[in-house]
Amino acid sequence: MASNASQLAKTGKFGDLRRRLFKGSLGTLSRPVNKLVTVKNEGGKLMFAPVNDSAEANAMSGTMRALVANMVQGVSKGFERKLTLVGVGYRAQAQGQKLNLQIGFSHPVVKDMPAGIKVETPSQTEIVIKGADRQVVGQIAAEVRAFRMAMRRCS
Repeated sequence: MASNASQLAKTGKFGDLRRRLFKGSLGTLSRPVNKLVTVKNEGGKLMFAPVNDSAEANAMSGTMRALVANMVQGVSKGFERKLTLVGVGYRAQAQGQKLNLQIGFSHPVVKDMPAGIKVETPSQTEIVIKGADRQVVGQIAAEVRAFRMAMRRCS
């Protein structure tokens, strides 16, 4: 039975062992720990081990380790997705917490950003979505791409 370790970021702090809570310069993220995984704090490292020898418990211990590693990276460095508009006359403009898209429809498309997500437009055809939660950043990028398939993911 192998244990996986996740090195805590120097800016990250964590709470109780049944619900992971990480605080950093970019915000706070929390996630409950699956009942098939035991988590131990050993000198600034979190050790993840399956509760039993089942394949599901073993897989969930690796999944929890990866989720916690993403939370640590999110609150310290953050995540970003870059999209590029490809098409004649297609434009994007960030206005506070809103993304205004002109993508060939008779009306502009406006996408509101949830809390914790920032959107930037370095040029009229580039969109940069940033945030601490990797899943939310990816979901917002997918929702923006779904408006029209003329957008390509850069990173």
